[in-house]
Amino acid sequence: MMDLLAGQVQLVFSSAPTAVPQVKAGKIRGLAVTTASRSVVLPELPTVAEAGLPGFEADNWYGVVTVMKTPRPIIERLHAEIVRALHMPDVKQLLLTQGLEVRTSTPQEFGAYMKSEYEKWATVIRNAGIVAN
Repeated sequence: MMDLLAGQVQLVFSSAPTAVPQVKAGKIRGLAVTTASRSVVLPELPTVAEAGLPGFEADNWYGVVTVMKTPRPIIERLHAEIVRALHMPDVKQLLLTQGLEVRTSTPQEFGAYMKSEYEKWATVIRNAGIVAN
């Protein structure tokens, strides 16, 4: 982002908390969002799929994880309290101003989502022949 703002590069893929304030301040021009649907924060921006790459979807996500041995009652309590906090109007609004839309799920749904993301990106890496140096 710093190189984009300084004119050193002409294009970046950036996370919402980094890009949204710069777009809203008129310092950079948003071209599209990488999510499957338009952002509620920048609804004027098309998705990458709408802009010409059908099926494209890459979403930043944040989650809370713990060790496998954590007892189920503790996981359930943590989940309930985190969901409660995330849905507090002031927390939700603060996150929204940073470009983050609150979406919650059950621990099981989140585990399945993480697994599907791992599989999706592993396929991309394999198909592109990407290797670690």
